[in-house]
Amino acid sequence: MGMEGTLLQLMGIVVSEASPELVVATMPVKGNTQPYGLLHGGASCVLAESLGSIGSALHAATYGKVAVGVDINATHHRAVREGVVKGVATPIYLGRTTTSYEVIVTDERDKRVCTARITCQLIQAPPGS
Repeated sequence: MGMEGTLLQLMGIVVSEASPELVVATMPVKGNTQPYGLLHGGASCVLAESLGSIGSALHAATYGKVAVGVDINATHHRAVREGVVKGVATPIYLGRTTTSYEVIVTDERDKRVCTARITCQLIQAPPGS
C-alpha cells in the first residue's frame, strides 16, 4: 500500500510498526495545528483513523477483504504546541466483519494527548482494487 499522495504523507505521519495486533506511528505538530497554534483535534483523529485502518486492513486481508472506517470517536485530554506526537493502536475486537481499535496519542513526554476508538467494517474488495 503506497503512501505517495495520501493524507498520511501530507500530514507527515510515519508508520514505524504495523501488524493486526499493533500499529505505531508519529506525526509532527507543526503543520497540523489549529489557529491558536495547538495540535488540531482533527489531526489526532486522522492519526487514529489511519492507524486503526492499517491494523484493520492487515487483519481483513486474512479473509480476502478490505477495511473501511465506519465510526470514530476521540477524547482530547491535553494541548500540544510543538514536537511530535506518537499514536499506538491496539485491537479491542478483531472479527470477520468488524474490527475495533483503541488508539492512544501521546506527546514527547509520554503524556496522553488523545484517546480514540475506531471501528471498521470488513467488506469484499471492490472489483479492480
